[in-house]
Amino acid sequence: MQDSTLALAQCLARQSSLSTESPPGSPKSGRTHASILQEKIQGFRRTRSLNAPSPVQQFGPCGRIMKNSAMVMTIQDPASQRLTWYKPPLSVLVIKKVRDAAVIPPFIELVEWFITEKSMVVFVESAVMDDPFLINNPAFGLIKDKLMTFTENKDDLTDKIDFVVCLGGDGTLLYASSLFQMSVPPIMAFHLGSLGFLTPFKFQDFQTQVTHVLEGHAALTLRSRLRCILIKKEEEMNNLTPATNQLVLNEVVIDRGPSPYLSNIDLYLDGKLITSVQGDGLIVSTPTGSTAYAVAAGASMIHPSVPAVMVTPICPHSLSFRPIVVPAGIDLKITVSPDSRNTAWVSFDGRKRQELCHGDSLSVNTSIYPIPSICAQDQISDWFDSLAECLHWNVRKKQKNLDELTDLTEGK
Repeated sequence: MQDSTLALAQCLARQSSLSTESPPGSPKSGRTHASILQEKIQGFRRTRSLNAPSPVQQFGPCGRIMKNSAMVMTIQDPASQRLTWYKPPLSVLVIKKVRDAAVIPPFIELVEWFITEKSMVVFVESAVMDDPFLINNPAFGLIKDKLMTFTENKDDLTDKIDFVVCLGGDGTLLYASSLFQMSVPPIMAFHLGSLGFLTPFKFQDFQTQVTHVLEGHAALTLRSRLRCILIKKEEEMNNLTPATNQLVLNEVVIDRGPSPYLSNIDLYLDGKLITSVQGDGLIVSTPTGSTAYAVAAGASMIHPSVPAVMVTPICPHSLSFRPIVVPAGIDLKITVSPDSRNTAWVSFDGRKRQELCHGDSLSVNTSIYPIPSICAQDQISDWFDSLAECLHWNVRKKQKNLDELTDLTEGK
């Protein structure tokens, strides 16, 4: 046993001495490990990237990260995410804001342009055909028979739609997300609504902008979504498939509903009980949803390219309960505490609200099907423009300089 240990040590020593020798033709010999590493990083210059540079995987002369193929994760630089078509798009889904007369003229103009100029098959929701604002418009009568229709929760659009265009506010993008519970076509959103944080395009000169996108010249922001599975107590006992399996773009909200009592919710991360939430409720959101309900509840705003999940309490009955950000790969489970006085209620992107009873559980994790949102400029510019224009981020009067203050003092 001692002989084998000694032989292994001698072998490692020989390998160490070989690794520190200079290559043939080098004037230097016997270089230290530190000098070798210094030469390796001397010419390093960081390129434009939204990700940190890959860390050195060797720590000192002996330590290094164990290579495990099951743990390898490659994150593409968001700045390099650009749209490409491996075949020309033939069909387009046009979603417009409901009950808004101002959207009707742009909607008709866009649909007619897709049909006549681009020879594309245009899909619209069946309810659009009954819109009184459209029925009474003569221009719509000329193209009505050329449209394809679908019904939500009935028709599967997964293999039918190549491209999606939204006309309205952020709600149109959330609705588009709900229609595709797996892979989502590229989405181009025009700002014709109230807020428009997620809709970067202006409708003026839409022909040039859409043509540019159809030719494959556009940057993409991959907006992560959350897979939310509500497992009822009866479903788990009878080994049934959960009836509620929903993807959300913004957030899933668990609140106390109509009850006057505090909600008492247990939060698990990767199977471990982290805390019990006592307050009005809990928001689990994506980075995209960080600028929605979560920011109103005191959370930080996170760029949509950051792989993370936000957990934000709603009016917690504790001064120390602050919002937290966890890695995107975490599995979350939410249940009503056994000693809770009341049940809780769950909503998914503000829709499909239902009760979370004792014994039920809500599983939340990051989905592999993001929303490919087309950028008007790029990922960074679009986001900060939205912060400034929609939320008036860091808007205040500029501080006067010393010369102006001196003039004011002398004037007195």
